[in-house]
Amino acid sequence: MDIENNIRITAAVTEFVRQWMHGSEGGHDWWHIHRVRVMAKRIAEEEHADVFIVELAALLHDISDPKFNGGDENAGPKIAEEILFSLNVDAEKIEHVKKIIQNVSFKGGSDKTFFKSKELDVVQDADRLDAIGAIGIARAFNYGGFKNRELYDPSVPPVMNMTKEEYRNSKGHTINHFYEKLLLLKDLMKTETGRRIAVERHSYLLDYLDRFQKEWDGAE
Repeated sequence: MDIENNIRITAAVTEFVRQWMHGSEGGHDWWHIHRVRVMAKRIAEEEHADVFIVELAALLHDISDPKFNGGDENAGPKIAEEILFSLNVDAEKIEHVKKIIQNVSFKGGSDKTFFKSKELDVVQDADRLDAIGAIGIARAFNYGGFKNRELYDPSVPPVMNMTKEEYRNSKGHTINHFYEKLLLLKDLMKTETGRRIAVERHSYLLDYLDRFQKEWDGAE
């Protein structure tokens, strides 16, 4: 009965999120949610985490991303709470999902969280894996175009160890984003599965940056 109920709840949340995310920026749209969900379930199964909690949190983790809602970090957890409450999800599970959403995102140079659980580690790793490798590169430039940022400006170096506010308000060119975030993610993975997958994706980033610089300099 619990399995059937979990399937019903997950299906309802999936449909809600799919409709809610319609028209979102391409790097943070339904397909980002879908990829994170798939990866999170894979990691959860390998790491023996609670797949139901992981799947709900993965589906709802970007339901109101502060980057797109004026910086309100409470909006996402609030929406998640409302939809899960309407589906009669247990209060303890709702609280767990909310805490994952509150702590999942990258916030500049700091990796501090105020909550710890295996399920948070799983969803966080899945979300971060979607920011590196081939898809991570595509997402970085898609978001840079969405914000009308330059591809690259050699005179503007990356800014490391930014505060959360500095990171969120940064207007740096897209290549800087690789150094300020994407290349840091491999060493921030929390699960063994996440670390293993991140190695190859990280290597792909390095190869891409090397090729980008050679072409920029006309030296390939």
